[in-house]
Amino acid sequence: MCVSSARSERLVNLVLCLLSTRQYLSAERIRTTVAGYSDAPTDDAFFRMFERDKSELRELGVPVETGRNSYLDNAEGYRIARRDYELPDIQLAPDEAAALALAARLWDSPQLATSARNAVLKLRSAGVEVDTSAAPGVQPRVRATDPAFGTLVTAVELGRVVTFHHRRDPAATPTVRTVEPWGVVSYRGRWYLVGHDLGREAVRCFRVSRISDARAKGAAGVVTVPEGSDLLAIVSVSAGPPTTTVEATILLAPERALGLRRGAQVLEHSVDGDLVRVQLPPLDVAARWIAGYGADAIVLGPPELRERVLQTLSGAIS
Repeated sequence: MCVSSARSERLVNLVLCLLSTRQYLSAERIRTTVAGYSDAPTDDAFFRMFERDKSELRELGVPVETGRNSYLDNAEGYRIARRDYELPDIQLAPDEAAALALAARLWDSPQLATSARNAVLKLRSAGVEVDTSAAPGVQPRVRATDPAFGTLVTAVELGRVVTFHHRRDPAATPTVRTVEPWGVVSYRGRWYLVGHDLGREAVRCFRVSRISDARAKGAAGVVTVPEGSDLLAIVSVSAGPPTTTVEATILLAPERALGLRRGAQVLEHSVDGDLVRVQLPPLDVAARWIAGYGADAIVLGPPELRERVLQTLSGAIS
């Protein structure tokens, strides 16, 4: 066993020993009880070792007390009072517990769901009642199904440079970018990567849904986020205000897709269905809505909405 691991094990054993008693234990008693101190060849070596260990524990915030069990004791002893060492019980109001439950339900990606579940389990093991069925009318979701999401999050955590292909819009030719990633931020229902673009020598943000072939390169820990960086502010300025509506031309099956028919202008009736023009929410939201109607709603324009609906349907099939 290496020296550092042996010392770490001895410190843990010392803490356990001093926590297990209400009385003050003498140095000699500790020497015979705690594994690791028997390796000291002389009394002086033991006392030097013990003094270093006490100092290190106190520097770590462990409250090692010094005292005597009675006035008859000639030597001082040591202990750790549980009331000073242990964390206080976690007290959460019902609304705070509900907020934690909603937060745990928020993450539906494999990369984040495990951490959320573990957090809830730790709270329950500490005696905190967390009702994951709280606020049943609220179903928060931060979708993280983009293929590049996991690679980018891992690169941010490890501080590694990433390279990827990026499209400025769905119809554009992808370009290769090399970026020092600072963070992955959710803004207005979309995920964005924020970082320093090495090719442009400037801060940039990229919509994660338009990133492909992402991979990390180089050593870990080389990326440093500048102090005071407000990633959300960077994204809000770069992304700009969202498009309020999308005007779409859709062929609807006869007497179907009633939700899309509300407020729609009928352009043509036929045996195949009704051709309508309708104002819809922003592109991503509109695509998911239309895709929910399946074959009952066929988008004829604009092309970017038609492509997004087809992508959504293909993702549901695969």
